Amino acid sequence: MFLSGFIVAGSALAVEIIYAPPYWVHALLWGPLILITTLLPLRPVKGLLIALQYHHKAAEGRFTGGEAP
Repeated sequence: MFLSGFIVAGSALAVEIIYAPPYWVHALLWGPLILITTLLPLRPVKGLLIALQYHHKAAEGRFTGGEAP
């Protein structure tokens, strides 16, 4: 999300400074870009996170010491 926000906000600021379009043009441009930059990488990033969990042998969190709640 941080990367997507950086791309969209930076692009919106650059377009505003260079061209100064009306607000409806901003809505028309940046709405689809927000959806593209957030939804397209969703599955690959989820797959990467799951692969990293298997690679590092991640397990459920466990309490150490004392009795279990």
